[in-house]
Amino acid sequence: MDISLEYNPGSTAAKIRLDENETITAEGGAMIAMSSNVDIYTTTKSKKGGGGLMSGVKRIFAQESIFFNHFTAKQGSGTIYLGTSLPGDMEILDLTGNKIYVQGGSYVASSEDVHLETVWQGAKNLLSGESLFWVELSGQGKAIINAFGVIYSIDVDGEYIIDTGHIVAYEEGLNFTLSKAGESWLSSILGGEGIVCKFKGKGRIWCQSHSSTSFGQQITPHLKAIKS
Repeated sequence: MDISLEYNPGSTAAKIRLDENETITAEGGAMIAMSSNVDIYTTTKSKKGGGGLMSGVKRIFAQESIFFNHFTAKQGSGTIYLGTSLPGDMEILDLTGNKIYVQGGSYVASSEDVHLETVWQGAKNLLSGESLFWVELSGQGKAIINAFGVIYSIDVDGEYIIDTGHIVAYEEGLNFTLSKAGESWLSSILGGEGIVCKFKGKGRIWCQSHSSTSFGQQITPHLKAIKS
């Protein structure tokens, strides 16, 4: 399997070349185009990982599709292009037995040896504005994640503060708690930052330059004005 990212960072698409009988699993609706010898098999299960009705329900809460599409090249190599609904960047993750937690809506695709599980992130996410369920990736292989805007990584060894809404993914070895951005809650609220996520540990965090929540709040009044 060969994965390349094209037209980045503003409108990135992933081009995947599959060897014969090789499979990639993708989020439902991610396919842009593919060669005619690529077969699609749709299930509620990933190739490696949990599946079934309850797993599908959890993926809905994680802002992911209830269905997975499995693309397999037949009678020679094949090519598939994958994209996302929001404009922005993508990143290719290499998993070597480690775990990576991906924010709801940011998982795009993964090779068939990558294990996918939708996991509960705790009641703290009710206040953070993040999804209650995240996608846990583990195993061996490659995965593709997407961001709203540019995606960039930060290597943490100790503590680091990330504004809620800008977290795309983070490695195991890191955990976060909710905290105020400023010295007091009043300054945090007046400064527009409010609640932030304070990460502790050692590992990598992937962030996005734009927040889809803030973007939605900005355009909603204009949409209401147009509708009225």
